[in-house]
Amino acid sequence: MCKAHVLSVASAKAPFEKTTIERRNLRPDDVLIDIKYCGICHSDIHNAYDEWGGGMFPMVPGHEMAGVVTAVGPEVTKFGVGDHVGAGCFVDSCGLCEYCLSGEEQFCTKGVINSYNSLDYDGNPTYGGYSQKIVVREDFVVRIPDALELDVASPLLCAGITTYSPLKHWNVSPGKKVAIVGLGGLGHLAVQYAHALGAEVTVLSQSLNKKDEALSLGADHYFATSDPATFSELTGRFDLILNTVSANLDVNAYLSLLRVDGTLVNVGAPGQPDKYHVFSLIMKRRSIAGSLVGGIRETQEMLDFSAQHGIAPKIEVICADQVDEAFERILRSDVRYRFVIDMSTL
Repeated sequence: MCKAHVLSVASAKAPFEKTTIERRNLRPDDVLIDIKYCGICHSDIHNAYDEWGGGMFPMVPGHEMAGVVTAVGPEVTKFGVGDHVGAGCFVDSCGLCEYCLSGEEQFCTKGVINSYNSLDYDGNPTYGGYSQKIVVREDFVVRIPDALELDVASPLLCAGITTYSPLKHWNVSPGKKVAIVGLGGLGHLAVQYAHALGAEVTVLSQSLNKKDEALSLGADHYFATSDPATFSELTGRFDLILNTVSANLDVNAYLSLLRVDGTLVNVGAPGQPDKYHVFSLIMKRRSIAGSLVGGIRETQEMLDFSAQHGIAPKIEVICADQVDEAFERILRSDVRYRFVIDMSTL
């Protein structure tokens, strides 16, 4: 076993404490990663506060891990000591079902093993990236291109793939008109990806406060959803709307912005159910959909695409003793746009 210093919470909404856990000994196909940076995702807050239920405590959150390989098992062929690598939202799957075989491990029929707040196939709890070290099967490790600094790369392992995957799945390309709802941690990356894929990109946000920033990220248009004229002006315009916010929307109003065969894709997850009228769908053959990150193959594709196109999150690097404050600031929307923990301060 290898000991690792971590940040953990003993119970729901408890403050973070510096504690120690044991990582498993290297198996033949394992990689030991010295975590340099770990991003803070809003889902870390949902889990640490047990807002979704099923919290396993003590909990070590974190699924946006970027670091350096320090040891490998004897059967590892993809990585060597010193490589810059990352690990994301999950760390194992069955490898045998149709989804695993097609590179979509997130839909594993046996049940994907999440990076934290999960039980592995041996029944042991998983602990995430608010940690000095982690041991991960090589098939669930991705290579971070040299063009991406590790601190910038860490949020891509969740926020990046969460927005890249649906844009690719719904075939965003030149000639497509895409709207991004929200310009936060997810939305500011979605704008960059949609622009790089060649789409005409519109940002829909509550106010005009972020218009200049949205345009600088690659948006072609920006509208305030607090203005009722927005919905009449944009009726029937978009092929795809990617909703990145976690608040409940007037779903019917947003569906009205779609063309025939258009799709509203949700990656934000509000706490309460949404409501809509079925006629908002059937009159224009519109669809409502959701998307859950992406598989390991697509995550590597996303990192390579990000490096090639200069796509990066805007981050604020913090020390390990600032995580409680960071959680509070996220809940106040007081970050542009992602917090990243410098794990050397742990």
